[in-house]
Amino acid sequence: MKNRITLFTLAVLSFFIFSCADKGAFTISGTISNPGSLKTVFLMEADSGGIKVVDSTQLSENGKFQFKHVAPYQDLYKIRVGGSIFDIIAKNGDAITFGTDVNDNTKAYTVTGSEESDKIKDFNKLNNVYSDKMSKLYNDYQAKAQAIGKETDSLIKVYRPQFQVIMNEQSEATLKFVNDNKNSLAGFYAATSLDPDKYEQQLIAYADAIKDSFKDNLGVQQFERQMAAAKPLSIGQHAPDFTIIGIDDKPIKLSDYKGRYVMLDFWASWCMPCRQENPNVVKQYAVYHAKGLNILGISLDQDKSKWQQAITADNLSWTHASDLKNFEGPTEVLYHIQAIPSNFIIDPNGIIVAKNVRGTDLEEFLNKTFNKLQ
Repeated sequence: MKNRITLFTLAVLSFFIFSCADKGAFTISGTISNPGSLKTVFLMEADSGGIKVVDSTQLSENGKFQFKHVAPYQDLYKIRVGGSIFDIIAKNGDAITFGTDVNDNTKAYTVTGSEESDKIKDFNKLNNVYSDKMSKLYNDYQAKAQAIGKETDSLIKVYRPQFQVIMNEQSEATLKFVNDNKNSLAGFYAATSLDPDKYEQQLIAYADAIKDSFKDNLGVQQFERQMAAAKPLSIGQHAPDFTIIGIDDKPIKLSDYKGRYVMLDFWASWCMPCRQENPNVVKQYAVYHAKGLNILGISLDQDKSKWQQAITADNLSWTHASDLKNFEGPTEVLYHIQAIPSNFIIDPNGIIVAKNVRGTDLEEFLNKTFNKLQ
């Protein structure tokens, strides 16, 4: 009787020991159909520092493989099978099964044992719908260009709005997915695919909504810090006042523009995208200055002569100023300028009403704003 109790006790202890050990890692048991010459499968981790290989294993004769990996926190992982990559979200304790067929050109795969992996799979399906639309439209564009022997401005003018429509639809579908999955890491990874300029307000609101939900995930924490830093300079916020030296060596304050619309246009003579956008800004200024638009050009140049030459060459007839300190100038630091061209449109009450609008987006915003005032 004593021996039976001892054996039973050891069995129970063994069960708990192995159960605890399993909770200290996650496992992925996979099956690769039609592997051909494929021998090795890789496990990659997509953390805040980028994507890196964290494990690899050999396929068995019947296409089986297994990973056992310790995750410091729930995170996005990728399984690389030949030239194909598949997303999963895993945490310690998950027992995930995975399967795919190398001969399947659609890159379909199955995954069980992880609800989060199901959700990231759903998001990838959503992306594939719009990727297919983009590919179809691009092929159509290429066929038309080949038929006439070249790419023309008129052809680009026809197709560019169509590409933009698909991109906008994809972004809106992504935003809906994010809002429908706020408690899921899949929602977070979807959020990081959005244009941070165009969807800054929505991303800030999302960061506020998930605050403290994923305390141990470094990528989420970094994202929340970035959104917190961006919030004071986001649309709807009061633009911080500053004093900067004009090209005539006289001080200019943002508060000098109180009661008027002003666009802060951060640029530099050496910045080619800035110089390419300048003709559009000149065009819009010619139309809307009389209706109330002012522009304060803030250059990141350090060489005043080159700055002045660029103003003359590009016919920039509005007010200009500079700290002459590149990205380290106090105005640039205050407005978190990390790339140019960059702009802020501020209304008569000192509120930021638009950011980083360029090209047709700038024209549309100004048209809507100033025609509404009349």
